Order: sequence, then C-alpha cells, then structure tokens
Amino acid sequence: MGMSMGSASGGGGRRGRRKAPVMAEINVTPMVDVMLVLLIIFMVAAPLLTVNIQVDLPQAQGGSASTADAKPPLEVTVKKTGGGCASKVDVYIGDSPIGINELGPKIKAMKEAAASGGGDNVVKIRGDRDACYSDMMKVLGMARDAGYRASIVVLPEQGS
Repeated sequence: MGMSMGSASGGGGRRGRRKAPVMAEINVTPMVDVMLVLLIIFMVAAPLLTVNIQVDLPQAQGGSASTADAKPPLEVTVKKTGGGCASKVDVYIGDSPIGINELGPKIKAMKEAAASGGGDNVVKIRGDRDACYSDMMKVLGMARDAGYRASIVVLPEQGS
C-alpha cells in the first residue's frame, strides 16, 4: 500500500527521458500577417501618389485615351488664378510650380536629359476649364517646340 518515490524505472526524473525533437518547420503565419499589413498600407497609399493640383477639366466627346506609352508622360498643369482672359495663370510640371516664361527651356532641358533613354516623349497638358485658350495654346506650343508630342487632357462626356 505504500508508494515508492524515486524508483529507477518509474521515470520520475529527467535522466531517463529523451528531449523533444527540434521542430524543423517554418511558421509562416507571422510572415503572412506582415504581408497583409503591407498590402493594406500600399492600397491606402497608392491613391495619394497622384497629382494633387485640383483642376476643373473641361468635358469632351469622342476619341480615347492612349495608354500604350512605355514610360509615363510628363504632366504640365495650367491653372487659372483669376482675372479675365490673358490674365495670370499658374503652371506646374508634375507638382512643382514654374513660371510660364521658364517652361519652354525647362521642358527642353528635360527632353535632352531623357534623350539618352530613347523612346517616345509625350507631355499631357491639364488645363483648367476657365483657363484662356491663348494660355493653353502657348503651353502647347512650348511643348511642341521642345520636341514633345503634346495632348490636352479632358474629361469624357457623361454617357459616352
């Protein structure tokens, strides 16, 4: 009726036992968690990388947008700041403001710097709906003089 404590064959101690084998599998759950968090971050951040200059684009019908270009086009934005026709407009290359008198030499220098890469150089001109025709044509002429294929960006007409 008595109990024996510490017998050699009873296995009460650690001496006779083998250690558990080392687990050689990779736990992928933390890696999947990190990848999902990064996916969410990039999905939220991607819309923030677009051009932030608010321009009221005019509407037009017909034609289609060309998306077959190998490299992204240079974007020039013309925004009217007030006054009547032939008044002050702000011009931007991408997101950085530039004077309208400096636009021609600047995009010509950008074209020459990018000439080593070859390919087709395109500039997309985003013009405010209220910007004067003369201002838009002046920017379009500067882009063509610099050697770019230029196009003016418009919104498609609703229902087309």
